[in-house]
Amino acid sequence: MIKVFGHTAPDTDSTGSPIVWAWYLNEVRKTPAEAVLQGEPNTEAAWMLSRWDLPKPGMISDVAAGDKCVIVDTNNPAELPASINDADVLEIIDHHMLVGGIKTRSPINITIRPLACTATIMHDLMGDAVAGAPDWVKGAMLTCILSDTLEFRSPTTTDHDRAVAEKLAAELGIDIPEYAAEMFAAKSDVSAFADDALLKMDSKEYELGGKQLRVSVLETTAPQVLLDRKDSLMAAMPGVAAADGADEVLLFIVDILREEATLLVPNEFVKSVAERSFGVTVTGDTVVLPGVVSRKKQIIPVLAV
Repeated sequence: MIKVFGHTAPDTDSTGSPIVWAWYLNEVRKTPAEAVLQGEPNTEAAWMLSRWDLPKPGMISDVAAGDKCVIVDTNNPAELPASINDADVLEIIDHHMLVGGIKTRSPINITIRPLACTATIMHDLMGDAVAGAPDWVKGAMLTCILSDTLEFRSPTTTDHDRAVAEKLAAELGIDIPEYAAEMFAAKSDVSAFADDALLKMDSKEYELGGKQLRVSVLETTAPQVLLDRKDSLMAAMPGVAAADGADEVLLFIVDILREEATLLVPNEFVKSVAERSFGVTVTGDTVVLPGVVSRKKQIIPVLAV
């Protein structure tokens, strides 16, 4: 049985894409496969599972030697099971920069394309099989694309991502603005999460100037709900950093509707990073960054010390 999984702290794409590809492996390639997760899905991903009546995939904490695996939505060993290089990785499907460090037992298929979403790539790889896919497969793909593109607001969005999403929506009879509004409302409902869980919910590891950073992003249509918790969020940052072996946590609260990010500034180091990276002057414990919504294109590439 092939295990199909994405990165730790699974968002919508890392929850939906394993489900989509496991369906393709089982039904089209006739290869037994199962989708699994490295952690609890975020609120938007959980909404997707409920919306399309999908069972939550099982959880894994590691892989065993010889386990057959397909990796999706990441190629970064830091976001994968600790024993990934002991497993038998068969395929990688991703839309992030190539990190390196994964060893395979034989040549494999690796598909990394400059698109906004793994599900868009899967749609292309599946070819004619998409026409015969059940609605829940198409619905999962649509949800992933709208999530990763922030309903086409993100600068990562390509014309092809939009075209695939619009095609899927038309086939499903879904109005994209109404559907995306429901998705984003679910993403914004974080009242049940503790501060440390929020800081880990959508985060990536990044090394900068000898410092190990956890760069966290919370996308929401209700940023004030999170900003009202900024004191407790900042108080939780040292503990989260220490638990993950990081030096600092950078938290960006992305306002989906206003298309801007607010960076929490708990100390002088983060203040210096903000001013050097974004050309701003920080006078308090937050700074607003107009137009910044994408970690991949607008945050990680410009971070500087």
